[in-house]
Amino acid sequence: MMNRRNAALGWAVWQIGKRVAKRKARAVLPGTEEGSRRPNTAAILLLVAAVGGALWLWWRGGEDDGWIEPDR
Repeated sequence: MMNRRNAALGWAVWQIGKRVAKRKARAVLPGTEEGSRRPNTAAILLLVAAVGGALWLWWRGGEDDGWIEPDR
């Protein structure tokens, strides 16, 4: 059953959940080195790997890999 009270409660829980999730995500990701604005080595490698994976998927996306779909 949906009413204004449940809608307001759901909205509040969603807003708080987003804040908590963002804070946890920032804590997990590699950041910058102490005392400088330069990203650390792990952050650079993560970025290079992500770009490389995206390019590889884009490049391979148009090919038919020969798999046969099973009949259902």
